[in-house]
Amino acid sequence: MAQSFAHGGPDHRRTVQRVLLITLGLNLTVVVLKATVASLTGSLSLMADALHSVTDSANNVLGLATNRLANPVPDRDHPYGHHKFEAIGALGIAAFLGIACFEILTSAIERLLTGSDPVTMGPTALWVMLVVLGINIGVAFYERRVGLALNSKILIADARHTMSDIWVTIVVLAGLIGIWQGFQWLDVALAFPVALLVFKSGWTVLRENLPWLVDEMAIAPEAIHAQVMQVPGVMNCHSIASRGLLGRQVFIDMHLVVKPTTVDAAHAITETVETHLEKLYGPARITIHLEPHSYESEELTY
Repeated sequence: MAQSFAHGGPDHRRTVQRVLLITLGLNLTVVVLKATVASLTGSLSLMADALHSVTDSANNVLGLATNRLANPVPDRDHPYGHHKFEAIGALGIAAFLGIACFEILTSAIERLLTGSDPVTMGPTALWVMLVVLGINIGVAFYERRVGLALNSKILIADARHTMSDIWVTIVVLAGLIGIWQGFQWLDVALAFPVALLVFKSGWTVLRENLPWLVDEMAIAPEAIHAQVMQVPGVMNCHSIASRGLLGRQVFIDMHLVVKPTTVDAAHAITETVETHLEKLYGPARITIHLEPHSYESEELTY
């Protein structure tokens, strides 16, 4: 049972899919409520917020697709597993956020240049927006809690996106209250900070996932060297490289010189090194190349 709930196991993926389906239903509800109120009132900032919420639903659909593909078990065509499909899904979220940001900005600039009809606001619309805000808060905390428990990158990224939607909705709700009091200019003015919040959320997702996709160093070679040299029997460790994501799966390569000269004894030390590194850094696939007994190198990394 523990194995099936390990990251990427069948129970893990089913749980992620269930969470995404629940949040998809709630996000679609939010889209309908926001779009309806925006159409009735003529609010640009609220329509922009509805557009942002459309990306929430699209992200859920994208997450459902990538979660089915992000199987860590290697196969013939993917000998290193399928972890990066999930990171690609997170980058898709960043792309959707970029599109939403562009649409919000262009609509706001067009409204400034051409003008528009006054926004009509009433207490019913404000109550509906309070309900929407409550749904968003519930979705964000639920998705984040399950994402952290399962160590699911797609859920954590989507929760962050939903959290940005909460701030957007709060800003828009404040603007709608101001419009209700007669400050019509607030509708267009608040469309710009909405766009900035959307952009910030997308940039955060992009920054966190791009290093994984381009195989950026996962662990400093000096740190790996210091740990490996603590293992009894190790004489030298060099040409160290690592990639992947700490806590998810890390790939480590190194060259090793050990004291024993028999194959069996040297192999036992390499297994000790692998066990030690896995305890420190979590799931890892470690490739160790044994050098001749007399060989030493000061070059820690490639």
